[in-house]
Amino acid sequence: MRYINRLAAALTLGGCAFSSSTWAANGHYVPGVEGLDGPVVPPPGLYYRGYLVHYDIDSLRDGRGDALPGDNGGEVTALVNRFVWMTGKTFLGADYGLEAIIPIQDVSLRFDGVGVRDGDSGVGDIFLSPVVLGWHGERWDAVAAAGYWFDTGDFSADRPASIGKGFGSTMLTLGGSWHFDAERRWTLSALSRYEIHGKQDGTGITPGDSLVVEWGIGHRLASGLTLGLVGYDAWQLGADDGVAPGVPNDKAEQHAIGVEAGYFWPALGVGLNGAYYHEYDNRARPQGDLLRLTLTKAF
Repeated sequence: MRYINRLAAALTLGGCAFSSSTWAANGHYVPGVEGLDGPVVPPPGLYYRGYLVHYDIDSLRDGRGDALPGDNGGEVTALVNRFVWMTGKTFLGADYGLEAIIPIQDVSLRFDGVGVRDGDSGVGDIFLSPVVLGWHGERWDAVAAAGYWFDTGDFSADRPASIGKGFGSTMLTLGGSWHFDAERRWTLSALSRYEIHGKQDGTGITPGDSLVVEWGIGHRLASGLTLGLVGYDAWQLGADDGVAPGVPNDKAEQHAIGVEAGYFWPALGVGLNGAYYHEYDNRARPQGDLLRLTLTKAF
């Protein structure tokens, strides 16, 4: 009971692991949104990707991964709008581009076991990247990028469902895909995101750095339909700095496995993709299932 009371205080007073984007380990980036083709940068042109993501929370987990007592659930739904411009220029032998991400979120939390009920909706923190680099080989693709999550969403230290995180973050990206055959029908991919966080408004807390790795192995059928096994793993690498004595300061983790299916219509420049993930070992954060639908349009 003592631990639960301290956790409730952390939630109410702005504990980072449960504020804002409740589905991200302790940062801005939501694991599971890219999947199989995450490391593949498209050809020169302008692209839009719309991600409809729903995260269904079924429990709260302590620092050991055990479920906290009581009825602790909730939902987070978002439409994430991503704009990518591949300029046609090259840098370091790679195709060069830029991107922007604008999320619109709706959060509803019912953590009755720790005495928290809250909800919020609106435009979340915005991401801008001036550097997107993509390399391509006969049987491989690679990506590197750098950008910044701006503290633009509404945040309140006493609102666990705040859609803003209350801090900015630098995000570095590195990933690659390996195609087992010349026709690129079998693919193994991995995409990593590393976030370095700033100090949170109103609390003085600086979250520990975070790392997300999304992975997948997929097969494209003769019909053009792609099917795959996917997953994600996320770690908070360091404890939060500035947490008050007596407040839990465990490092958050997320681990999930799932399935993905997708199809692309070249003549229309349109792709549809869907994935379902089940989280099986989370720590110091909520745990649940994630459903993602993605629309890609090339202009």
